[in-house]
Amino acid sequence: MIVVNLDVMMAKRKISAGELADKIGITPANLSILKNNKAKAIRFSTLEEVCKVLNCQPGDLLEYRKGEQENE
Repeated sequence: MIVVNLDVMMAKRKISAGELADKIGITPANLSILKNNKAKAIRFSTLEEVCKVLNCQPGDLLEYRKGEQENE
């Protein structure tokens, strides 16, 4: 399972969900879906904007955890 560690990076960068959503050009609702591991996909353009704003690498945000299953 791919886990999104967006909340960890947001805490490290001390940025709110609303501020990040505004800076990357997505709705707070869509950011929440991404942040709470409910997203099924992410556009590279969105990932690039998140990395640009948070000054991080994609690997800082996405983590593969072997053997874990998604909760439906």
